[in-house]
Amino acid sequence: MTWTPERIAELERLWATGATTAEIGRMLNVSKNAVVGKTHRLGLPGRPSPIKRVAVKASPSPPPLPTPTVVEYHGPPCQWPFGEPGKDDFHFCGAPAIPERPYCDKHCKLAYVRNDRHTRAA
Repeated sequence: MTWTPERIAELERLWATGATTAEIGRMLNVSKNAVVGKTHRLGLPGRPSPIKRVAVKASPSPPPLPTPTVVEYHGPPCQWPFGEPGKDDFHFCGAPAIPERPYCDKHCKLAYVRNDRHTRAA
């Protein structure tokens, strides 16, 4: 394909009308890339991209995680529940549990009540 003066004049006319590069290419029987290249070489004014780009706002970065500190490990925490399961304020005691028990000393005294004759007689 040769760019004759007539074809260049038609390209410039179509370009000025705002026709797309694909439309101009179909009218001149060339590819749209040939149209883009020739308009660039001719120094014709550029046009905004037909691809609509949406500006993406940068989301704020999450706050940094707290720096882990060295703590003394006392085994599993006390599993004495507070509140109603499923509610926002539900939690466990979390104090160090007595070895081989699920609760801390305070909650073991509540959970394991001796029930023998001596305590009933008193």
